Amino acid sequence: MLELDFYGTLVAASLVLLLGRCLVARVGFLRTYNIPEPVTGGLVVALVLLVLRAVGVHIQFDTTLQAPLMLAFFATIGLSADIGSLKRGGRSVGLFLLVVTGFLLVQNAIGISLAQLLGLDPLMGLLAGSISLSGGHGTGAAWGSTFSAQYGLASASELALASATFGLVLGGLIGGPVARLLVSRVQPPGLEPETPRVPKGFEQPNKERLITPFSMIESLALISISLLTGTLLNSLLRGTPFELPTFVCVLFVGVVLRNGLSAGGLYQVFEREVLVLGNVALSLFLALALMSLKLWDLAALALPFLILLGVQTLVMALFAIFVTFRVMGRNYDAAVLAAGHCGFGLGATPTAIANMQAVTQRYGASQIAFLVVPMVGAFFIDIVNVIVIKLYLALPFFTGA
Repeated sequence: MLELDFYGTLVAASLVLLLGRCLVARVGFLRTYNIPEPVTGGLVVALVLLVLRAVGVHIQFDTTLQAPLMLAFFATIGLSADIGSLKRGGRSVGLFLLVVTGFLLVQNAIGISLAQLLGLDPLMGLLAGSISLSGGHGTGAAWGSTFSAQYGLASASELALASATFGLVLGGLIGGPVARLLVSRVQPPGLEPETPRVPKGFEQPNKERLITPFSMIESLALISISLLTGTLLNSLLRGTPFELPTFVCVLFVGVVLRNGLSAGGLYQVFEREVLVLGNVALSLFLALALMSLKLWDLAALALPFLILLGVQTLVMALFAIFVTFRVMGRNYDAAVLAAGHCGFGLGATPTAIANMQAVTQRYGASQIAFLVVPMVGAFFIDIVNVIVIKLYLALPFFTGA
C-alpha cells in the first residue's frame, strides 16, 4: 500500500491535468470528440491504478482537498452570477429545468422497467436511475442507506456508489461526441467572423485574464467568505424542511455577496479573476475525483446491472440529441446545453461544465449555456430529483398496494 499525503496528491492531480492536456493535444480522436482534459488524464491514471491493483500494488490518495475545491468552484459560480444576467436567462433556465425534469422521469421509468425485465428488484432500477446518475455520489449514498434500512435491499449503498462512479465516467465521455454531432447541424459562433462573441465566464478558460496580487487576495477573500457562510447556513438548515446540499448554500451566498456589494456601491467583483480561480478549482477537483475512481467497484457489478447502466447511457445521449437540443432551440447554444446535460444527467455539474468547456474552447463561446447549466444543476436539480424519486416510491411496486 502506497499512501500519498496532501502534497503528493496535489502533485499527482497537477500531473493528471498536464497529462490530459498532452493527450488531447496529440490524440486526434480525443480532440475531435471534445473529451475534457481532466476526464482524459483522470481516466488514464484510474486505469493504471486498476492494473497496479491487479498485481498487488495499492495506491491511496489524500482526498482532503476534493470537497473544498468543489465548494470553491460553486462559490465562483455564485460570485460571477449577475442578477441582471439571470433575469435575461430566466426563460431559458425555466425551459431547461422542464427538459431536465422530463429526463428524470424518463431515467427512472427506464430503470424500473429494465430492472423488472432483467429480473432485478425495482429498487435497483431507481438506484441506477436518477438517484445515482443525476443525483451523484452524495444522493446515491443517502438513498442507498435508506433502501437498505427501510426496504431491506442488500448492498444498496455499494450499488449506488458504483452506479454514480459509472455515470461520472460516462457523463464525461459522451458529452463531447454528442455536441460534435449537433454542432455539425448548426453554425458555431467561432465560424462567424461578422458576429463574434466575446467570451464571458467559464466558456473559454484559456483566454488571458489580467490579475494583480492585491485583487487576487480580494477575490480569495470573497470565495472564503462564501465557503464559510455557506457551510454555516447548511448546518443551520440541516434537519429542517429547507435543508439543502452544502454546495447550493455556498453558491447562494456567492450570489448574494456579488449582487449585494454591487447594489450598495461597495465593491465590484473582479469577474475575470474569480473565473480564473474557479477554473483552477474545477480542474483540480475533476482530476482528484477521476484519478481516485475505484474502477474495480464497477467490475463487481452483476452483468444485468451493467446492462441497465449501459442502456441509461444510451438513453441520455439520445435524449440530449432529440429532446434537449430541439427544445432549447436547435442552435449552437442548444448543442452546448446538450453536452452539459449529458454531464450532469449521468455525473455531476462540474462534469457538465468540463464538457461544455471542451466544446466552447473549440467552437466558440456560449454565454447562455454557462448561465443556465450551473443554475439548474446547482439550485434546482437536487430539489426536483427528490420530488421525482418520492413520486416513484409511491408506486405500487414499492408500497405493496
